[in-house]
Amino acid sequence: MNKRTQKPAAKAHEAELFRASVSDVTPLRHSGKAMLERPRPRPVPVQRLRDERAALRESLSDHVAWEIGQETGEELSFVRNGISAQTLRKLRRGHWVIQDELDLHGLTTFEARQLLVEFLNHCARRALRCVRIIHGKGLRSKNREPVLKQKVANWLMQREEILAFCQARRADGGSGAVVVLLKGGRMRAEG
Repeated sequence: MNKRTQKPAAKAHEAELFRASVSDVTPLRHSGKAMLERPRPRPVPVQRLRDERAALRESLSDHVAWEIGQETGEELSFVRNGISAQTLRKLRRGHWVIQDELDLHGLTTFEARQLLVEFLNHCARRALRCVRIIHGKGLRSKNREPVLKQKVANWLMQREEILAFCQARRADGGSGAVVVLLKGGRMRAEG
């Protein structure tokens, strides 16, 4: 027997069986509603998000550098190699207008580090030259010590775009904040 002759007979028999089995079925009434597929959700780049979080954790270390606070004890100050001490004096005296600020006090170390990175990236995109970062005085923390003060200073020193920073003037937050000078065009007083 040829296989070709068997297939049509088998298919006809199967079709007959199918018709017999569904002969007493009542078709569903058409509701008149359109059957629309829901749009599929956009894919989430989970691995990229994990990589970015890992890079963030690694980009700013909590290791405190020895250079911080060596000049005047508790007062934070930093000037990058190649930047004159006069630049730091000008920053202390309010030579540059504070163009933006970030308030970190009351946040956890992880939250503060993440917001600081985002803020510095924002400043770079907007070509800001001088900003204030409020880290708090630690009045509500355990042992009434500033938790974020040294961490913020250390994180700032790790970023290449930071030219200098110092404790803010009393009117700008005093020991609870730092004023930061960022890379930009020519250094000039604004305003």
